[in-house]
Amino acid sequence: MAAKRKPPVLQQKKEQVNRKAALWIGGSIALFILAVSVLIVWSQL
Repeated sequence: MAAKRKPPVLQQKKEQVNRKAALWIGGSIALFILAVSVLIVWSQL
């Protein structure tokens, strides 16, 4: 009797972590750009 193979679980977890990392990196870059632009506008007032 052959044992049933389980579907690969590690790949799904890897993709989920990569998606979360991409969201965090994108969010932090957007926050940085927003902060720099606010400082530039504020310094010209």
